[in-house]
Amino acid sequence: MVNGDHGKTHFWNNKIKKKIESMQLNGKRFTTIYMSLYGISNLEEISKKIFIETTQLMDKNLRKFMDSNGQTTIPEYAKTGIDMANLFGVTKNGDKVDYSDFFSTDDKVLCFDDLERANVDVIDILGYINNFVEHDHIKTIIICNEKELSTKFKSSNLEMKTFIATYLLDKQNELDKNDKPMVEKIQEKIEHVFDKANDYERIKEKLIGETFEYAPKFDYIINGILMRYEKNPQLIRFLRENTGLIISTFNRSGTRNLRILKHALNDFEKIFDMVYKSYQNTSNRVIQTMLIFTIAVSFEIKTGKIVKEKFRNIKDNEEYKSILVSSRVLMDNRQFYIKEFDNNYYYNFKSEYRFFKFIEYYVRTRIFDSKLFKENMESIRNTVDIESLPAYRRLLTEEYWKIPDDQFPDLIDEIIANVKDGKIKLIEIVKLYAYFSYFVRKDLIAYNLRVLEKIFIGGMNKSWLNSEYCPNVEEELGKIAIEDVVDDMKEVLEHFNILNSRLLEKQYIETANNVFKCIPMKMEAFYDKFDKECMDIPIFKYYDPYQMFQRISCGSNEDIVRIKEKLMIRAERDKNKILYPEIENLTTLKQIIDDYIKGKAPTIKLVMLEDFSNELSIILEKYKDNNIEQEENI
Repeated sequence: MVNGDHGKTHFWNNKIKKKIESMQLNGKRFTTIYMSLYGISNLEEISKKIFIETTQLMDKNLRKFMDSNGQTTIPEYAKTGIDMANLFGVTKNGDKVDYSDFFSTDDKVLCFDDLERANVDVIDILGYINNFVEHDHIKTIIICNEKELSTKFKSSNLEMKTFIATYLLDKQNELDKNDKPMVEKIQEKIEHVFDKANDYERIKEKLIGETFEYAPKFDYIINGILMRYEKNPQLIRFLRENTGLIISTFNRSGTRNLRILKHALNDFEKIFDMVYKSYQNTSNRVIQTMLIFTIAVSFEIKTGKIVKEKFRNIKDNEEYKSILVSSRVLMDNRQFYIKEFDNNYYYNFKSEYRFFKFIEYYVRTRIFDSKLFKENMESIRNTVDIESLPAYRRLLTEEYWKIPDDQFPDLIDEIIANVKDGKIKLIEIVKLYAYFSYFVRKDLIAYNLRVLEKIFIGGMNKSWLNSEYCPNVEEELGKIAIEDVVDDMKEVLEHFNILNSRLLEKQYIETANNVFKCIPMKMEAFYDKFDKECMDIPIFKYYDPYQMFQRISCGSNEDIVRIKEKLMIRAERDKNKILYPEIENLTTLKQIIDDYIKGKAPTIKLVMLEDFSNELSIILEKYKDNNIEQEENI
């Protein structure tokens, strides 16, 4: 038996088989007969495979074809065709059968591969093979992975085994005893009743004379894998220079899966060629990091260590680094995994740019997104030189303790100047203040906390005019890489919340203008935008009721009815009463409509507007009742 994780079949094809077929016994060369048991569902299939693989029993025309074309094995596809052709009598062998071929066994060597992947009970297969070994004395080699065999024994029909084990324990009055955990009892009973592993060991001891553990020299194999890129001179030169990185990353994956490594290197060939073609000035360090990242992500995703979503939600290198320096556990639990990933694969390898979204997307989806590639490469071009990064960005994306002492004072001065000028986004100023208050407490900077607070609040007052509303404040603050800053940040956070609320109102006003200006000329655009953007926000609070009436009254009767229906559906969906702030403007809008139709002779449009007003009454009553309930509860 040849036992091991990976590379055994390759070892058979390239070493063992050639060696055996070069040997002679009593003037006759040994003949190897190889068959994979992968997917075999009954023992008869094994017999058919042996027959087809036995060249002495092969159709003379087939044998002649194989000899003339240098074929030593029959492809699985061809075996299926031959089998069916013989079944339907398409081919005929006019020669008489030489029965001595059936009895000549001393020069045969059978090789059964993928024992653990057969769909037949392993004990039955070994019993079948035992016929050749014990009775016919045919030299036989079995190739398998005993680790997978062990797992297969334990996991097969697990639900049925658990049911029977529980039933037996119950009959033996063992379920009610508290001498050991129930899970342990059931496991022991399963192993006692269904101990296929012991059956396997017994038959193996009888059948197998020698067991060899195949432990390939992966360094040697990986060097062989690289030879396939000899026709790409730039790539093979780079790979040869960085063989050590490939081997170390492969080892850090914790697997011995050479297939995944081959796939990863094929992916990297595409990546390398695109970079070499469009961004020739990319630093060698960045391309080395791309190589590590491609191999690492391939192993993490393809071995099933992680769900793909762990990487899916990270949009760029900046967010990746923010997660690394964050001291708090993020709401989506990415932080722990990302830190483990980084510590493992980038151990003792320093690089500022360590996450490539276009590579992660390519490995995960098999789509090479050219737009994403260009965005990433432009970002690398602009940020990979740490000296050219803005000082505040270095502080937020680097571990601050990595900043050299001689650069630290200048970095602090530059950040203070940018804060005072309002050149940094509002949420970033809040995060920076957390670091600065920490530096003050550690006597790293000579500032009074009150003075520092005034500087940052003043900067926020300038910054908010050019900032955007931050919807995920807790997550953003969770990226701060220091602890115990809440007390120092109280005033700054309160001021931030006020300004952030103003930004939200500003955003709503812009949304209201963009949506309602579609009435009455672009109604389809209005309905689309209203459904997507306004169903869960109090948008009517941010638009003038008089302008709203003018727009609605200029619409068609059909549109008046449709808008009325949408408002009612929206109100009924509002279980949390988040639309309550609209009540004042909706009350005004109703009064404007009532004043407009008062005393006028009825027309269809006026009737539609009256219905609209009545619907508003129902909606307003709904919110007034809710307000009374809230006041009573208070």
